[in-house]
Amino acid sequence: MSESFQFQLKKTDGGARLGEVSMPRGTIRTPAFMPVGTVGTVKAMYLDQVRETGADIILGNTYHLMLRPTAERVARLGGLHQLIRWPHPILTDSGGFQVMSLSGLRKLDEQGVTFKSHVDGSLHHMSPERSIEIQGLLDSDIQMQLDECVALPATPKDIERAMEMSLRWAERCKVAFGNQPGKAMFGIVQGGDVPELRVRSAQALSGMDLKGYAVGGLAVGEPQDVMLRMLEITLPELPTEKPRYLMGVGTPDDILKSVARGIDMFDCVMPTRSGRHGLAFTRRGKVNIRNARHAEDMRPLDEQSNCPASRDYSRAYLHHLVRANEALGGMLLSWHNLAYYQELMQGIRQAIAEGRFADFMAETMENWARGDLEPV
Repeated sequence: MSESFQFQLKKTDGGARLGEVSMPRGTIRTPAFMPVGTVGTVKAMYLDQVRETGADIILGNTYHLMLRPTAERVARLGGLHQLIRWPHPILTDSGGFQVMSLSGLRKLDEQGVTFKSHVDGSLHHMSPERSIEIQGLLDSDIQMQLDECVALPATPKDIERAMEMSLRWAERCKVAFGNQPGKAMFGIVQGGDVPELRVRSAQALSGMDLKGYAVGGLAVGEPQDVMLRMLEITLPELPTEKPRYLMGVGTPDDILKSVARGIDMFDCVMPTRSGRHGLAFTRRGKVNIRNARHAEDMRPLDEQSNCPASRDYSRAYLHHLVRANEALGGMLLSWHNLAYYQELMQGIRQAIAEGRFADFMAETMENWARGDLEPV
């Protein structure tokens, strides 16, 4: 652990990077996957379980937490870490993505965004300064700038306007954040699918000398090849000595290919959301446990896994639970999926350390393609 925020790039293997973020509440091994704890809970999971899967950091959502229980209440209760019993690092997003998703319920201008709560219809205003204030009240360790995220496809004019606004907001967030020892504020690269806008955004943010940089506005409807192309254009413009975070991504395949291009941090609701709907990610690809072929299959999802949900429960039982809409089914599959994601990240880190990431990636994708019909 470190009393200050520090990122150490330990090794590279092609474009892939092995590193470590050190801060007062703990160390984050990178490449890292951050389970999403939107409202202070990783859905269907105890946080002790989340930690046991190998997670070094989780994500909380500023928009949802400001509405309930409110950031002020969280602060009065000792901060988010104490409230949810997670003493390790927490990253909070700015709330920008969720607010922008409200479409007809919001009004955007230079000062920020005014919106109606999806919970009770109450009116709220979020400026860059207010976003940082809320994240400070939550006492998160890594805080994100407020940005405007445009859903793709969009016109170049709209993408440019949002990108320029996001840069001005980044400057205001930096001032509002100030100097907080042991914590960090990350900027967010925008620019949609327009290469020159991505480059301009990345260069301008790099000039602000922030502690880390996120790539936002991807995985919002564009094909994977467009996302990867934007990473190839954007990442060379960012400082190599700062961590790089791809927001809201993604599938195991997305993660592997993004690590190959130089991404250090990821978050996504997919492991838990998919688990609640009966979909498991495994070493042999995706498994829809609802399918009839699992009804009498006594094999576990993965007998080699250290996770009890993966190793100790039969597919037949999981199939029964999911088909019967029993809560335990979603809980076990979420547990399994988060464990698989962390096992994947550990495998990635080890492969980079040993200089064999390309081989690891090829073998992993080959196993996914082979499928799970044969015994694992």
